[in-house]
Amino acid sequence: MASQSLRFKLYSLLSLPIVALVALWTFVAGYVVGDFFELRRASTVFEKISSPAAALVTELQYERKSAATFLSAPPPDGSLLITARKRTNAAAAQFRALSSTEEAHTVTTPELRRAIDAVLRKIGGLDAVRKLVDDGETTRLAAVQAYGEVTDEVYRLYDQAVTVSEIKLYQQAAGLQRITHARDLLSREDALIAGAIATPGELLTKEEYMAIQQLAPNRRLLLEDGVSALDAELRGPYDQLLASADHRQIGAIESEIIETAALPGERASWQAVAESFGAALDRLRITRAELLNVRTENEAGTIVVRIVVVGAFGLATIFGAVVWSASLGRRLAGELDALRDAAADLADVRLPRVVEKLRDGEDVDVDAEAPPIPTDGATQEIRDVGHAFAGVRRTAIEAAVGQAGLRQGLGRVFSNMARRNQALVQRQLAQLDVIRRQITEPDTLQDLFTLDRLTTRMRRQAEGLLVLSGASGGPSTGDPVPVADVVRVAVAEVEQYTRVAAPPIPDAFLDGAAASDVTHLLTELLANATAFSPPTTTVQVQGQLVGRGFAIEVEDRGLGLPEAIREDFNARLADPPEFDLADSERLGLLVVGMLARRHGIKVTLNKSPYGGITAVVLLPQSLIVTGLTRRSHSGKNRETAGWQPRRG
Repeated sequence: MASQSLRFKLYSLLSLPIVALVALWTFVAGYVVGDFFELRRASTVFEKISSPAAALVTELQYERKSAATFLSAPPPDGSLLITARKRTNAAAAQFRALSSTEEAHTVTTPELRRAIDAVLRKIGGLDAVRKLVDDGETTRLAAVQAYGEVTDEVYRLYDQAVTVSEIKLYQQAAGLQRITHARDLLSREDALIAGAIATPGELLTKEEYMAIQQLAPNRRLLLEDGVSALDAELRGPYDQLLASADHRQIGAIESEIIETAALPGERASWQAVAESFGAALDRLRITRAELLNVRTENEAGTIVVRIVVVGAFGLATIFGAVVWSASLGRRLAGELDALRDAAADLADVRLPRVVEKLRDGEDVDVDAEAPPIPTDGATQEIRDVGHAFAGVRRTAIEAAVGQAGLRQGLGRVFSNMARRNQALVQRQLAQLDVIRRQITEPDTLQDLFTLDRLTTRMRRQAEGLLVLSGASGGPSTGDPVPVADVVRVAVAEVEQYTRVAAPPIPDAFLDGAAASDVTHLLTELLANATAFSPPTTTVQVQGQLVGRGFAIEVEDRGLGLPEAIREDFNARLADPPEFDLADSERLGLLVVGMLARRHGIKVTLNKSPYGGITAVVLLPQSLIVTGLTRRSHSGKNRETAGWQPRRG
């Protein structure tokens, strides 16, 4: 996972409530805007679909009654029917035109569009019904039912057209729809009764009687349920109409027909009261529908105001939250940045500077290196962290100073012990030389040589302690020393020197001040090469002048090192770490690295073609003395020149 700054995480945390607030405001605003568009859609549906559909139903009702009368009266009078059909065709054309406009298409759902198509298909089927009526090949009841199928399809259209989400408006629209349906059932009754009255003998067929038995109670139920669903303003005129004499008379005539299974005694009164009551219902349907549409428009206007209020308040709240969060985040980020800068200053500047001073043996003022961290922020926790971190910083610097003091003390102990051991070893080597000159027996001399090698290793270990303590490991001189002599002495100090093959080294001279340390460095590498390679193999030592100095290669034919370990060893040789008492397994590597750093020598471990390791020692140009030849230098005795083989 990609790293992220604390500032980013802090602002992300502060932005969460803002995002939630924006989401909530978007939801509320979207909900309110949705209601607005839903009401506007309902108003458009009323104007383009519901209103022309209601006009179509009115004309269908008139044509239905005219058709029933035409089928009943002898001889039939077709003038009224022709007029009715023209009016129906005009209403159907108007409905088809308005429902097919682009505006109507934008507000119709798939379900509403299917309902419109169903009404249009039913209207298209009227020609077949009209032909049967004209030819007298249908009954009065069948014709009424055929027209009823068309109006029923319109009422199913109404179910899809009522789309307002506001629950009160939806209840009023549903109530008016039931009343309109009740008006259609009354029209069907009127068509059957008017046709029966116009028939000679004035008789209702059995099927017509049974139809009226179903129509009358359904009409009353739909009318009462529809009126009861309306509020006081919409219901008032309907309450007056239901309490009127016309409504009571219609109910009485329906009851008489149902009870007697015959036309009422006052047949002429039905025509008048049915037309009067039906016309009153039609007028109320138009006025109440318009009033409901006005309410819808007003509600949409109210929603617009709510949108403005909600939008403005929400945006103001969000803007305030953003400003407050940004200000708080900036303050917190500033305080945290101060702590981060203090931590970076400790890690990158102060501690390295203290370590460097201690490494150079300088005194360190803890108070000056660990000043108090300024904590002027308003956040208590950050102030507490700042105080705690200031304590940690001071403790770290004090610990570094203490560790440096401890290392210096240990270095002095190592140096003192190494010097004593070195003196004893030198005396022992001198004594061995005396004894060797006095003995001539080969076996005894061989034992003395073995003892001499072991003593030489002891002397090298003592010099290694001196290197670890920071002191000089051996005697030095200002006279140049042949590199070949340095290599020869290093080979001679290795216990398994017989396994080391050293071809002639080109003429080159090494600065005498570095001769002892370079000899020790090469000895460590040769000892390591002979120790970690099979005893049957040889260790090759080669040297040559190169562009940047003199390169000496020590190649063994052992098992080598894994890549990761070899890279770690090279890193330690390039920049040897501080001596760690807990890590005593690689003291030879540490000694080589410290000697190399002392004189600017570069030591690199490479993979040998034979599978082992090739140690490349690059003596820098500053250690190589030019302008000398072996002949001019060979005349000097090493003892008089100040540099001797390390045995002394």
